This record gives sequence, structure tokens and C-alpha cells, in this order.
Amino acid sequence: MKAILMVFLGGGLGSALRFVISRVLNKSALEIPFGTFTVNIIGSLLLGLILGISLKSGTLSNNAMLFLATGFCGGFTTFSTFTFENQVFLRTGDYTNFAIYTFGSILAGFAAVFIGLYLSKLV
Repeated sequence: MKAILMVFLGGGLGSALRFVISRVLNKSALEIPFGTFTVNIIGSLLLGLILGISLKSGTLSNNAMLFLATGFCGGFTTFSTFTFENQVFLRTGDYTNFAIYTFGSILAGFAAVFIGLYLSKLV
């Protein structure tokens, strides 16, 4: 039961922060949704840091990992919104923004995880 509570609390905080950032940065459905892009990249970086620190030092408890990695990062990032936004690009025939957003998100997301893992070695 405690594990579910940790995921629930972390996910709620992550989702609320994602909502705020997306409201500020996502201006229009007709341009690249920078709010979603930003939260997905920051979430990937944080996940890399959290997992890297945990692997390196073993100092994060199971509850802390559930709260931070599964809960917060899981609630903060959003694949479903990313795919919906790409569907809008395809439906409206905006293939350029579709390609930029899709490939930019994937490449930047992978890079952010690797950067987070690298930075965890310096902490």
C-alpha cells in the first residue's frame, strides 16, 4: 500500500507541474507544442539523473525511487499528449512540424537520459 501511495503522490506532483508548464508554453495547436516538448525532455533528464544516482550510490530507497522515478517522472512526462499532438499535425497536413517535433523529441529525449546518467557520475 505504501508503494502505491508513493507513486500516487509523485505522479500527482509531476502531473500538476506538467499542467502548469504546458499552459505557459503551449500557445497554439498550430505550432510546435513547446510545453510538452519541454516536460518530456526535462523528465528524461531527471530520470537519467535519478536512475544514475541510484545505480551509483544505492542511496535512494525503494520508496524514493517509486516517488521520484515512477511517480514524479511518470506523471510529469506524457507520451499520450505527444502522440495526440502529432496526430493533429498529420490530420492538418503539417508534415514539417510533425517531423521536427517527432524526431526532435526522440533525439532530445535520448540525449537527455544519457546526459542525466553522465551528470549522475559527477554528483
